Amino acid sequence: MNTLDSIKKTIETELKQFNVFLEDSLKSSTPLLNKILKYVLKQKGKQIRPLFVLLSAKCHGEINENTYRAAAFIELLHTATLIHDDVVDNSDKRRGMFSLNALWKNKIAVLIGDYLLSKGMLLALQNKDYQMLDTISETVKAMSEGEIYQMEKARRMDITEEDYYDIIRRKTASLISSCCVVGALSVNATESQVEKMRNFGISAGIAFQIKDDIFDYQVNNKTGKPAGNDIQEHKMTLPLIHLLKIVDNSERRNIIRKIKYHSDDVETRMGIINKVQQNHCLDYAEEKMNSFVEEALNQLDEIKNEEALASLKSLVNYCINREK
Repeated sequence: MNTLDSIKKTIETELKQFNVFLEDSLKSSTPLLNKILKYVLKQKGKQIRPLFVLLSAKCHGEINENTYRAAAFIELLHTATLIHDDVVDNSDKRRGMFSLNALWKNKIAVLIGDYLLSKGMLLALQNKDYQMLDTISETVKAMSEGEIYQMEKARRMDITEEDYYDIIRRKTASLISSCCVVGALSVNATESQVEKMRNFGISAGIAFQIKDDIFDYQVNNKTGKPAGNDIQEHKMTLPLIHLLKIVDNSERRNIIRKIKYHSDDVETRMGIINKVQQNHCLDYAEEKMNSFVEEALNQLDEIKNEEALASLKSLVNYCINREK
């Protein structure tokens, strides 16, 4: 049994109930829509974000229907963003299966993404979960701003380490933080407890993204994505940012020129990956990742439910030790 299976085992009943709730919330009277949504549910992946919601709730009370609604809204939002990403990136595969745009073309894929987001919003509105709606709406805004900011910086290739943390705080960490906040809110946690979960989620989310960015510089990674994909897309992530910081100006200009004009060349990308590895930039990124994990875990010092706390800590450790 792997670590994630062990974590899920501690909330097995609640996770099953959540999946039933999620499936029920997606039912439609339109046959084609039901067919596509059934396919979407098959691609549910590891369910990391619902786990953060459920465990954050369990740390502060009893998981209830409010918790399932919160987890469903988060999962619907996350799935919608993945579907829209596949359209933008023209990706044919998602989690080893054909993407929606590959099977039903872009227009339907975009509409399905919009439908999922609207279903999440309706879940909150119909049950007057205004705090949850406010939290997740702020997250959508932050994610969009982070994505656009990253695109702007990618064109200029002038991202500092602080810029990088700002981008991933918005793009990735804001959603993990929302998971923890809405989980705590669903069981009426105190304002202080909610704030601690917010901070925990931000730090854990930043660590989660750094791990993802490290994968891009590991040639034999098991993610299914080719190494150097971020380089090809001109994405400046922590290993590359650190390399550009420690080399001399001439080498820095040379690396930037190669990324700008030759990133489609496999040998060029491999050359940059080798430089990142040789200069111990992955070690640096891992050190930073571990410091954010420590910051995250320090926010959990007042939680009394030992089983839920252990599972939440295990989930964070899984996120930074995973192989894909």
